[in-house]
Amino acid sequence: MAESNRYRMSRQRLEELRAELNYMQTVREKEVAEQIKEARSFGDLSENSEYDEAKTEQGKLYSRIAEYQDLIEHAVIVEDSEDLGKVGIGSIVSVRDVETEANYKYKIVGSQEANPMEGKISDDSPFGKALYGHTVGETVDVDAPAGIIQYEILSIEK
Repeated sequence: MAESNRYRMSRQRLEELRAELNYMQTVREKEVAEQIKEARSFGDLSENSEYDEAKTEQGKLYSRIAEYQDLIEHAVIVEDSEDLGKVGIGSIVSVRDVETEANYKYKIVGSQEANPMEGKISDDSPFGKALYGHTVGETVDVDAPAGIIQYEILSIEK
C-alpha cells in the first residue's frame, strides 16, 4: 500500500479516534435516526425541512464515520523517538529564530494530532520536516511563504 494512505499518529491519538468512532456509531447514529423518524411524522416529505435537515445530518455523520474508519484502518503508530539526541515524533523542541532572536517551543506530532495553536507541529509540515532528525545547536532552514527562515535548535525534550 502506498505511504500516502498511511496516517502516522501516537497510540493516544488512535485511541481517541476509536472512542469518537464508537460514539458516532452508537449514540450519535441513534440520535440522527430518531430525528429522521420524528421528521417523517410531520407529513409530506417533499415540503418537510426537518426531514431534509435530518437526512443532511445523517449524510455528514456517515461521511465522518467513513473518514474515521479510514484513519484507524491506515494508522501507523509512531512511538516517541528513541534517539534522545535528535528531533522526532514526541519531541518538545525549543528553537530560536536566528533573525528576530525570538524563542519558540513546539511538540512534534503526527499529522492527525497537529494543532499549531497549541504548539503541536506535524512532522509532515515544512517546519516539522526541517527539524526532524536534527540535534541541539544545529541551525535549520525552513522554507516558509515569506522565504527561508533559519532556526537554531536550543533544546530537545522527550
